[in-house]
Amino acid sequence: MMAASLLRRDKKTTAAHLKADLRRTDNSSGQRQLQELLDSVLNPERGSDPEALEWCKWLLAGGEGFDEFCRTVRSYDNATLCGLVWTANFVAYRCRTCGISPCMSLCAECFNNGDHTGHDFNMFRSQAGGACDCGDGNVMRESGFCSRHRLKTGENVPLVPRDLLLMSEMVLPRFIITIIQYLRDGYVEPESAADRDLQKVLQQLEPQISFLEELTKMGGAMRTVLTKILTNQQTFKELSMGQGENVYAKKNYEKYLSALKTSGLVSAEERGSGGAAAGATESPGGALCLLGATAATSIEDSSKEEDQDGLQGVGQRKRVKLSSSTKDPSIMDTLKHKCFLEELLFWTIKYEFPQKMVTFLLNMLPDQDYKITFTKTFVQHYAFIMKTLMKSHESDTMSNRIVHISVQLFSNEELARHVTEECQLLDIMVTVLLYMMESCLIKSELQDEDNNRHVVVNCGEALLKNNTYWPLVSDFINILSHQSVAKRFLEDHSLLLLWMSFVSFFQGMNLNKRELNEHVEFESQTYYAAFAAELEACAQPMWGLLTHCRVKETHEYTKTVVRYCLETLQMWFDAIGFVDEPSLNQLTFHLPLHRYYAMFLSKGVKCQGLDLDSLLPDQEMLMKIMVHPLQIQASLSEIHSNMWVRNGLQIKGQAMTYVQSHFCNSMIDPDIYLLQVCASRLDPDYFISSVFERFKVVDLLTMASQHQNTVLDSEQERPMLEGALTFLVILTSLRIHLGMSDDEILRAEMVSQLCMNDRTHSSLLDLIPENPNPKSGVVPGSCSFEEMLSGVADFKAPVFEPGGSMQQGMYTPKAEVWEKEFDPIMVILRTVYRRDVQSAMDRYAAFLKQSGVHTGNPWPPYKERTPLHPCYRGLVRLLHCKTLHIVIFTLLYKIWMDHQNMSEHVLCMVLYLIELGLDNQIQEDKVEEEPCIEEHCHDSWFPGTSLLSNLHHVINYVRVRVPETAPEVERKRERERERETPASTSTESSTFGQNLREAQVFSLVAERRRKFQEIINRSNHEASQAVRPKSSSSRWLPPGSPPQLVTEILEIRESMLSLLVKVHQKLSAKQNSLSFSRLSEVDPAQHSHGDGITAIERILAKAVARSRHSKRCLQDICGKVCPPIPPKKNSPGDKKSMDKEERRQRARERQQKLLAEFASRQKSFMETAMDVESPEADAVMDVGSSEPLDSEVLYDCVICGQSGPSTEDRPTGLVVLLQASSVLGHRCRSETPKCLPTTDEEHIYPEDTCGAAHDVRLSVMQRYFKDSSCLQSVSIGWDGGVYVQTCGHTLHIDCHKSYMESLRNDQVLQGFSVDKGEFTCPLCRQFANSVLPCRPGRGTETGIWHAPSNKSMATLVKEVEDLQEQLGIFPVRASVKQRDPILAESNLSKEMESVIKDIKNTTQKKYMDYGKNPGSPDNDFLFMYSVARTNLELELVHRGGNLCSGGASAAAKRSCLNQLFHVLAMHMRLYSIDSAYNPWTRLTQTTQSREPEFCDDERPEVPMLFRDVPSLLIIFILTMPQPLRREHFTCVVKVLYSLQYTQALVALSIRFSREERRAWSHTGVAKKNTPNSNKSWESLLGHVISELTKTKDVYDSNSEDSSVLSSSVWSPQSIEFSLQQICLPFLRLSCLLQHHLYGDSLPGCPVDEEFSLLTGCLGLHASVQSTGSMSSASCLEWNVNAFDLISQWCSEVFSLADTPAQQSVSLLAQDPQWTAPRLLQLPDNYNTIFQYYHRKFCTSCNKTPKDPALCLVCGAFVCLKGHCCKQQGICECVLHSQHCGAATGIFLLINASVIIIIRGHRFCLWGSVYLDAHGEEDRDLRRGKPLYLCEERYRVLEQQWVSHTFDHINKRWGPHYNGL
Repeated sequence: MMAASLLRRDKKTTAAHLKADLRRTDNSSGQRQLQELLDSVLNPERGSDPEALEWCKWLLAGGEGFDEFCRTVRSYDNATLCGLVWTANFVAYRCRTCGISPCMSLCAECFNNGDHTGHDFNMFRSQAGGACDCGDGNVMRESGFCSRHRLKTGENVPLVPRDLLLMSEMVLPRFIITIIQYLRDGYVEPESAADRDLQKVLQQLEPQISFLEELTKMGGAMRTVLTKILTNQQTFKELSMGQGENVYAKKNYEKYLSALKTSGLVSAEERGSGGAAAGATESPGGALCLLGATAATSIEDSSKEEDQDGLQGVGQRKRVKLSSSTKDPSIMDTLKHKCFLEELLFWTIKYEFPQKMVTFLLNMLPDQDYKITFTKTFVQHYAFIMKTLMKSHESDTMSNRIVHISVQLFSNEELARHVTEECQLLDIMVTVLLYMMESCLIKSELQDEDNNRHVVVNCGEALLKNNTYWPLVSDFINILSHQSVAKRFLEDHSLLLLWMSFVSFFQGMNLNKRELNEHVEFESQTYYAAFAAELEACAQPMWGLLTHCRVKETHEYTKTVVRYCLETLQMWFDAIGFVDEPSLNQLTFHLPLHRYYAMFLSKGVKCQGLDLDSLLPDQEMLMKIMVHPLQIQASLSEIHSNMWVRNGLQIKGQAMTYVQSHFCNSMIDPDIYLLQVCASRLDPDYFISSVFERFKVVDLLTMASQHQNTVLDSEQERPMLEGALTFLVILTSLRIHLGMSDDEILRAEMVSQLCMNDRTHSSLLDLIPENPNPKSGVVPGSCSFEEMLSGVADFKAPVFEPGGSMQQGMYTPKAEVWEKEFDPIMVILRTVYRRDVQSAMDRYAAFLKQSGVHTGNPWPPYKERTPLHPCYRGLVRLLHCKTLHIVIFTLLYKIWMDHQNMSEHVLCMVLYLIELGLDNQIQEDKVEEEPCIEEHCHDSWFPGTSLLSNLHHVINYVRVRVPETAPEVERKRERERERETPASTSTESSTFGQNLREAQVFSLVAERRRKFQEIINRSNHEASQAVRPKSSSSRWLPPGSPPQLVTEILEIRESMLSLLVKVHQKLSAKQNSLSFSRLSEVDPAQHSHGDGITAIERILAKAVARSRHSKRCLQDICGKVCPPIPPKKNSPGDKKSMDKEERRQRARERQQKLLAEFASRQKSFMETAMDVESPEADAVMDVGSSEPLDSEVLYDCVICGQSGPSTEDRPTGLVVLLQASSVLGHRCRSETPKCLPTTDEEHIYPEDTCGAAHDVRLSVMQRYFKDSSCLQSVSIGWDGGVYVQTCGHTLHIDCHKSYMESLRNDQVLQGFSVDKGEFTCPLCRQFANSVLPCRPGRGTETGIWHAPSNKSMATLVKEVEDLQEQLGIFPVRASVKQRDPILAESNLSKEMESVIKDIKNTTQKKYMDYGKNPGSPDNDFLFMYSVARTNLELELVHRGGNLCSGGASAAAKRSCLNQLFHVLAMHMRLYSIDSAYNPWTRLTQTTQSREPEFCDDERPEVPMLFRDVPSLLIIFILTMPQPLRREHFTCVVKVLYSLQYTQALVALSIRFSREERRAWSHTGVAKKNTPNSNKSWESLLGHVISELTKTKDVYDSNSEDSSVLSSSVWSPQSIEFSLQQICLPFLRLSCLLQHHLYGDSLPGCPVDEEFSLLTGCLGLHASVQSTGSMSSASCLEWNVNAFDLISQWCSEVFSLADTPAQQSVSLLAQDPQWTAPRLLQLPDNYNTIFQYYHRKFCTSCNKTPKDPALCLVCGAFVCLKGHCCKQQGICECVLHSQHCGAATGIFLLINASVIIIIRGHRFCLWGSVYLDAHGEEDRDLRRGKPLYLCEERYRVLEQQWVSHTFDHINKRWGPHYNGL
């Protein structure tokens, strides 16, 4: 009852009262009260209820506010670790310089507060989550701690007062047991319930767990309390069962017990059945006999049903189940819990690691006691975790969460060692791994398919396909990286045995069988899983162990591993039933046991000085070991020879993966090393013949010109022979494991990668095979890498290529590397794609050509090798064995005789082998030892085995087996026919008989059999068994060969030397090509580059130098060399085949030549046609400014190719691109571009841009003046104006229509939308979307139009006025139809109309309607002339903002203003200007006051002084009849210049202070009466001031701030300068217009003379003076009294009684100068942007965007692809691009560092303007290296934006469907 009364009181007082009670020494009543209160508050049956949480908070705080309590507790925080826990996708840092463990990571705050300058660090996105290690000395060096954790804060924190946390100690245990009871109650076995229910339970618990998490963040003091509670066994006992009669507690306790039952690794039922077997396997060999003994027993019928646990059904799926075997049965048992922590972890696992729980458990880790207990608990639950993982549906998420925890625990060596010793961590891991893989074993089909007893993992199983084993393996690798743990593992033999049996599950997995008939229906992709599994589960742990076997002291470990590898291999051979031959057409790439053996051998010899022979098995075993790796090498060759083509593409995928950089040093390298070891210890003849037999080319190695090959098609013979020879060269010359130091290896790898292609730094890091175990501590970015790189390569800085492709910073090999280090053999070994070998050779050839060493087609250079490690000397015997010499002799002969299937590559490899043999002599004494008996065993081709002595041995006759049809047989018959005289017959036949005895016979296969037999016999000590009879050896035939083979004897009489000389002649195509004297001069070192001729000369020179005998023989040969007489040319068939080869070669060369020629043509065309920002290249056809001739202009149509004028009926048009542009509107006044804000204090204000200023001006005018007049007083199009550009090509408009039709029917996916009228120019492929009609010819009248006139100004003014009056006669629509039907509806005018429609459709409605009533003619009129203005202004911007550069600029080349003007003019003639309001009259006549004409309701017209002068110019020119006489144009300009000048004076006068105004007005009055006063600015300025002073308010309104404006005193020079500056924009525009209308050239000039140049061009003054003395007023020409006109204009201003003075002043003080448009200034370091924006909230949805983006034009922060900010189905980036750039947007994607461009309905990835120190982009921030702004790239981006060339330069566009 007491509880009830307590509950009614308010929480705060209750808490205070209870706390007081509990503080007394006798606190039993307080405790009782508290427990009762908690019973009712924390009643689990009430579910999770927010009230309970509130109570807990108050109780903990014990009377004060909870927040206050938190602060107090925090002040006692004694933690020295950061320990911040983060989840997936969090951005963290890793510094390799400061890390001890490679898993070390820091949060951004700790990283930025520490000093890591110059360190090797990177930023990364966490995949699985992690925790900050700052302050933890076990994981990182103290120097890297941040300023907060560097101080050992623990020492100076006061002790926690006892009663502060008193309540927490009482309340929290109850709180935690409530959570646990809730979890027990909510849990249902997943089979019976959907995952949803578990989620629901977790959602309801969310607030409680969050509360616990909050507590952990209060710091060390609170964590200590929590640790005590979580680990206290007593409390757990008391509370776990539930107290007293609590039914609910009892019920959920039972649930908990039943849940525990299934927690063992093997549940009870399984244990019953497995028990017997388990007993048998306690002996150390037990684990291995599993492989043999129990595997076959439990394969049952393949019934499909699975039973409840999902694992008992393992045996039934035609899979294999092994009985469990382990030393420690406790791993198998169910779990028992002793404290809250253990049970909490248990439920965390059961609920599949909910994120909140994980975070809470991890947040506690900074507490040391907790860390140790938790780690032990984790290990205790390890098996259970993995069991749950295997059953989980969300195994990916769960894996990440598991690793999130385990990496924090196992990275710490102390802790890992502790649990290894105390909790058998290693045993648990290996057992669990075995258990896991047992669930997916199948019978292996390798070798003997029916009786194979071996089992392998099934790569198709989800466990392997989805990498479910990953967390486990990752943890295993992690703990093996600690030396102390690895040593325990290597010392524990039974563990090693278990591990070997685990590895053997992968031996021979994913078996491929070659398809011989049909193509496979379904290409399985299981090979991904297989390669990943071998790399992660076998190779990485192996590398981890190898790192601990580096020193002599550990050689025992190596010996143990090697011994167990051999035992396991032996058992494997037995299990698969292997005798001596591999089975045909089977291939597996996975031999982890072989590779373990090889790598430990290599390490033992290289680092520990072990003797190789002590680690090797007997010969027979070596022969077995050699078979499978050799099979892989031969199969690689078969795959490349297209023999596996019916197995689909995946088999090629496997071959590539096997040699790919991440796999090669765990796969192909150990395999080749193992073969080298076997070759160095086995009989070389046996080895060589095995190689040729495996490669299936034995039949080809015959002297006969024809042969039959039973296993290969003829087109496969050549690639297979090349493969075999190349393999032998690699085998004998590769030194990676045979004596190269690590540095030499790194250098060789680097050189081979750089020779294939220039590489970026990151791709090079990626391509150099690294130790694949990330935890091994060998860091690729170590200093030796950088040093080595700078030693072998030059850095090419990133450049921007004109085609728009952006180059990254690249490394390219230095010249001396090509000269001395290029090693084609290494390149062949490392290439994934065959084309890379070719690429390396091409680059090598290019280098030789460039340096002038060799101009032809060079052969791969021969490279001297580093000496062999003494252990491997035996390898050289391969080069010195008769079998190889016979093969070499045969091949040389065949090449000389032009037999089929010989190739340059074959010769190259043969020569390489000879040269290797010459360079690697076997020690001479060995030769003597060889017993002579051997010589007689086979018809001795050669007397000994040394290559040097065999070179000059002449072979006379050879006996061959040939088909009856062969030319040799024919020849013999001919000879027989010739013998007619009996006398000769006897002599002939006798010599012939002799030949027979001498003739050499050779059969590789027989040789190999014989050798094999010998070796076996020797090892069996059964020497008594006779060697197979000799006859059989010579007669041995491949089984099943066609019978018509006959034996023939060929007369050869050649030695290898003579054949070499003859091949040399053949290559150089002239007799006597070799003189002996020349040979003696050859210096092998100088002769290292060149073609085959050079190679042969080099070899002969070496032979001569090393042996006197060779020298003599060679002299003889060279002496008597005469044209070789090959036995008559081979049969025509043969000739054909060789010719075919040659013809192919020639055709190839021709094709190359053609292609090269075509490419250069195309290039030169592109340079001229495409405008690729190169101002030098002139226009192909500058339509605008071609000099007017007296004839019509002719246009070429690029579609039909005809040339002709543009006519009314068949108009020609320019290919144009119309695009809306807001570039002009983004211009500002200040020179420096705005900066991108990167702190909350910085902002960008858009008000000062050109577009904004013009909008304000128009809206102010519209408030006070007549709308139609306003719409003619300004230009629009600053934002959303239409820009027209062309590539300069023309086409007939009807041709264009049919072209569009064909594009529409073309189904190919185009980057543009034909329906929107988009296409690419048929000639230069530039993007376009409309055709602009060219007006018909320029007739003969042009001469008159240009004639200079001497009419007076007044006359001209009158003429212009008359021309404008004519407009009434000149409209084209309805009214005219009757009079002139042809003009009304010609094709041309139709086209012009359609272009106008296109132009209007280009921009959005809002950028066209500025009038009060949208769609009115006035509005249309404004839009039309603004298009002209926009294009003129943009051209000015492209010319750099002034006309100083003169000439045709790059932009002018794209300009089509002339055509555009005529189209617009035609359209504008639809409108006539009301003569009453014609501005012309107001400009040129002083009128009497017209006030009475105003109606009261009508607003006044806009005063002249408010009008925009360039707009008036364009209106006049467009509305007057075309073509316009030059003199009239000049007249208009002169009149408008007076107005512009007056406006400049007014604007200036407003800037003066009152005193200055007074002074200048006096000066002016004084000057007024001088002659020419109307051309002196002083008098005019004085007049303006006095006129405007009449109305007080114009100046008074700004008198208060005027003093601020004019801090400087105005001198006459500064006034003159300012006047010129204000008038210049108008003059530039007029001049540019004149250039386009009349084709004037624009001369260039220095900037300070621009004014005088322009006024001169425009005819405003006669003589050109230098600007210094040039007065802007002298250009004025008034046709009426200047002072009267000015007074009239001023009076218009102050007759406006209702306009507030403030507004008039703002309208008068216009300043037309704007600086060039710029993008925002970006910070130098990308991190500044990233840190500020990647967590910033979006302004419209107030969430952190998933993909934040920044507009580089205005700095807006937007959500890319965010559905949160969609409007009408359009995402925010697209919306913003429409609003900010009229459908052009430039966005920087914060999380990817790349820029995307949105243009209308398409978008493209532009690239990045931020590059790392090596000049590389880092898209998606994958590497996380620091990035810096690349100014050049940013300038290019800005340039493309300003010049509107995104569409032309960037090629990869795609539609965005409004989804960005």
